[in-house]
Amino acid sequence: MAISRILIEHFRNLNAVDQTFDPSFNFILGDNGSGKTSLLEALFYLAHGRSFKSSVQNRIISYDQPHFTLHGKIQESQHQWSIGLQRTRQGQTKMKINGEEVQRLADLAHLLPIQIITPEGLNLLNGGPSYKRAFLDWGLFHHNPAFLPLWSKLNRLLKQRNAGLTQVRDYQELAIWDQELVKLSQQVSQWRFEYSENLRATIEKSCQLFLPELEIQSYFYQGWDKNEDYAQILERNFLADKKRGFTFSGPQKADFRFRINGLPAEDILSRGQLKLLMCALRLAQGEHLMAQKNRPCIFLIDDFASELDEKKRLLLGERLQKSQSQVFISAIHSEHLKQLQPQQSKTFLMQNGCLIEKD
Repeated sequence: MAISRILIEHFRNLNAVDQTFDPSFNFILGDNGSGKTSLLEALFYLAHGRSFKSSVQNRIISYDQPHFTLHGKIQESQHQWSIGLQRTRQGQTKMKINGEEVQRLADLAHLLPIQIITPEGLNLLNGGPSYKRAFLDWGLFHHNPAFLPLWSKLNRLLKQRNAGLTQVRDYQELAIWDQELVKLSQQVSQWRFEYSENLRATIEKSCQLFLPELEIQSYFYQGWDKNEDYAQILERNFLADKKRGFTFSGPQKADFRFRINGLPAEDILSRGQLKLLMCALRLAQGEHLMAQKNRPCIFLIDDFASELDEKKRLLLGERLQKSQSQVFISAIHSEHLKQLQPQQSKTFLMQNGCLIEKD
């Protein structure tokens, strides 16, 4: 899986971009503020329909423009897809695959399994359980076609239950909803547990390479005591949930925890060590997808040298080359990339929003 070509119009500070990429490594060099991160953001947006930087969509559209447009060519073995996305200042999004309009962002996301590693990406570890749930759910989305529809149904039901808590007086009025909620919650939680267990060996291998001085264990928490019946918890907590106005226990509280000597990893590791652990997790998930589904990820790595010494940059580069993935790496200086010597690569200069391929 590789992005062979990208066309970008009116996206942040980027001038019109029309560029072809290498299916292996692509290096983007440029000063701070030149547009390197914006290019990676556009690639990410094409796959997810959202930014990894800002939730305020209008900030992404170039000043005084009505919309931005992204268009990409995707290559996988003998197959090729043309995908496009346009978003207006009014919040309307249009998407196309091979010229046909699609309604679901999931259709784009399925075509482009992207992993992002940024200096801000430490929220995977210190940003709370929602980021770790998203980590697990990304894997399940790409591994299990049944996950997304069931997960979507579960989230709708949770919203309905939360709304119902403000209206009902007696638990029996919620009981019939809770029967379905329990069923869906148990299935999603079982899938998350199985995925986390299947991923465990790959995570441990990655952690041993990046942080050999530490023994890191991972644990999945489903969102309620595994020794208790979820149906009984919902009934017992009805009055408390009604007072709070939302359902306290359940899969919406699930977490994927990392501990060192019994303590949370985020409380022990330095910022540099947290970045190494984050890199280990992202690489492990991409490698697991390749091993199980024969589908390589696309890795986007912003500010490659940030908080990584030469030895760790070399290790990360070696792992990326072995992953058989397409990789986009931004850096300020070519010196930051000297540890990387892939057989295939392209190098680009980003200058004032212009992307120029180096000879």
